[in-house]
Amino acid sequence: MTSPRPRKQVHLAAHFPGVNNTTVWSDPRSGSHIEFDSFVRFAQIAERAKFDFLFLAEGLRLREQNGRIYDLDVVGRPDTFTVLAALAAVTDRLGLTGTINSTFNEPFEVASQFASLDHLSDGRAAWNVVTSWDAFTGENFRRGGYLPESDRYERAQAFLDAATTLFDSWDGVDVVADAESGRLFSADEPGTYAIRDDFFDIAGRFPVPTSPQGRPVIFQAGDSKRGREFAAASADAIFTRHGTLDAGQAFYADVKGRLSRYGRTHDELLVLPAATFALADTDEQAAELAAEIRRQQVSPQTALRFAEQLWNRNLSDYDPDGPVPEFDPVEGEHTIARGRASVRQHGDRLTEAQRWRRLGAEKGLSLREVVIEVTGRQNFIGSPETIAATIDRYVQADASDGFILVPHITPDGLAEFADRVVPLLQERGVFRTEYTGTTLRDHLGLRVPTPRSLAGAR
Repeated sequence: MTSPRPRKQVHLAAHFPGVNNTTVWSDPRSGSHIEFDSFVRFAQIAERAKFDFLFLAEGLRLREQNGRIYDLDVVGRPDTFTVLAALAAVTDRLGLTGTINSTFNEPFEVASQFASLDHLSDGRAAWNVVTSWDAFTGENFRRGGYLPESDRYERAQAFLDAATTLFDSWDGVDVVADAESGRLFSADEPGTYAIRDDFFDIAGRFPVPTSPQGRPVIFQAGDSKRGREFAAASADAIFTRHGTLDAGQAFYADVKGRLSRYGRTHDELLVLPAATFALADTDEQAAELAAEIRRQQVSPQTALRFAEQLWNRNLSDYDPDGPVPEFDPVEGEHTIARGRASVRQHGDRLTEAQRWRRLGAEKGLSLREVVIEVTGRQNFIGSPETIAATIDRYVQADASDGFILVPHITPDGLAEFADRVVPLLQERGVFRTEYTGTTLRDHLGLRVPTPRSLAGAR
């Protein structure tokens, strides 16, 4: 007779996305997304609730739609590294995760920045590795658009391999600074490296000694088959959009099933979906609040912008309170919106437009109401008891290992969850009441990686 599996612990993180329609910047309770005090308040709420880490996405370019800037994506937020380094000074245990792409940066710079952040935070740094595919985004960089889309994951793997070589380049060498003997290092040749492959040809000495975690925790955000394979081969955690029970279980089984190909075990990769919530005293009040939030997030103008991404044409003169357009979308890419991954997610535009029309006709919905129905419904809606029970159920059912929460009010929208839901998870015995370690690897239950000189390059 086999013993029952121990209850899994829930991992929780908090995402500060910056100004966009999800965070409802127009709500009078929303604060600045630029002033440092907002980041401090957000981080300190998360740390007070014993969250694993704070998460920052990346904004490579202000994305345009029909030649104008809208609030569908992050519009104006300070640089990721600058914010995380500053937060390291005002937090003690909270992990600090930053998204940095591997297409438009260089391994030496990124490895130096994350190793430094790991030192400054005493072992709380994490790097979310992402790729970019389009020349429009690349125009902001010195080699914009040079990388074929088909090569982006090859470069990402080479980039991460190069960064790992740099992180490990001080293996076995410590700074001893022995004044009596005049000896500075415990061994010769600190930081020596040479990297030559199809993407990089660099050699020299890496200036940052081995950081407290050995290497920063590695995240991957990508839902394609190649993204999942990249995560299975190299990441410690994967950031995903599959936040429902069925979709989460399918994604979880898929990525965990890939680990054995790389000699990795089930617990070496955490699955952490983004999740939004509507929290109130009762489930009925929460349902009403969720509907109100969705109306805030999808204003009449925002509904038109979403519809334009599907129809791939200018709908500025269309009435968002009228029916779903009867005419068909324009095939092709970058006609109306440039540099947006969400545009690609529509896939077959004609079929999706028909689905919108059918939904509108069956329920008697306007275009705006259809957009509210088909985009971004909250993952968790209910009383504190309902949300705590749902999160616990999802994690125990292997739909995820936890969630990266995105409150619709920034920075203070996280406080109610921290004060009302977290204690219930703690009562269930599935979330920590105190930090038991000092590093982010401690919080996530991840081992310190073995340097490649000892483990052999994978």
